[in-house]
Amino acid sequence: MISLARRFQPITRATRKTRSGYSLMEVLIAVAIIAVLATLVGPRLLGQLDRSKVTAATTQIRMIETALDTMRLDIGRYPTEEEGLGLLQTPSESVSAMWTGPYLDGGLPQDPWGRPYQYRVGGGSDRGQVYSYGADGQEGGSGLDADIGL
Repeated sequence: MISLARRFQPITRATRKTRSGYSLMEVLIAVAIIAVLATLVGPRLLGQLDRSKVTAATTQIRMIETALDTMRLDIGRYPTEEEGLGLLQTPSESVSAMWTGPYLDGGLPQDPWGRPYQYRVGGGSDRGQVYSYGADGQEGGSGLDADIGL
């Protein structure tokens, strides 16, 4: 057991040498190990982030399509290409009497890359097509740059 007198004695050169701590070499080795782990794990996490954006866009497109179906029940039709998805938030003069929206809480979302969703009439559906141009923001592409919803 250490006596109180020894525990609270002033620090001198002799007591400083016997204190434990980390050497510079130990700290550098620990930093190097952390850096190696970050280079191995980092790209996998970033790849997962990109895939999650595609999943989020797909889910948001389904949500917008459901809102379009609900609006169709109220006004009897889907929006024209000129009216676009904005009709989900603001009625046009031709439908204002039957319109009971807004049909999306919080407004019309942007895609996960910060761009508005696109809408076009046709494409094999009465509803039209809601889509995103994907990560590159341009029509076409493959992988993460592929269009979503077409």
